[in-house]
Amino acid sequence: MAEPFSIPIRVYIEDTDAGGIVYYVNYLKYMERARTEFVRSLGYDKPAMPQQGLLLVVHSAEVQYRRSAWLDDALRATAAIGKLGRAAVTFEQKIWRNDEIICEAVVKVACVAEDSRKPCALPESIYSALKAAC
Repeated sequence: MAEPFSIPIRVYIEDTDAGGIVYYVNYLKYMERARTEFVRSLGYDKPAMPQQGLLLVVHSAEVQYRRSAWLDDALRATAAIGKLGRAAVTFEQKIWRNDEIICEAVVKVACVAEDSRKPCALPESIYSALKAAC
């Protein structure tokens, strides 16, 4: 299995509550950045494909919070493909502080038609790129 894609994250004051702890929803934002940059690294500049009338949307997310991140922490967000289907991809994602996992999630992203919002097959080029990255 390939090493997960990874990006650095710095915790800023805008990410925290009054006590300096990262607000829970921001972990999902960090994961979104990691998925977006992962897809960008495969040659796709945008997570949506409006020129093809398609969108990639989060279908579901199962998140486990293990530890809190704090103001000014240096974190790392990872994204790896857990399961690839014709119309959806499931990512296994983690937020790390040093060698400790502080948050992890399984995020399913579906391909939908922009006009109807109904599921449809991933374009062959993206499917092939994702399959090669598994």
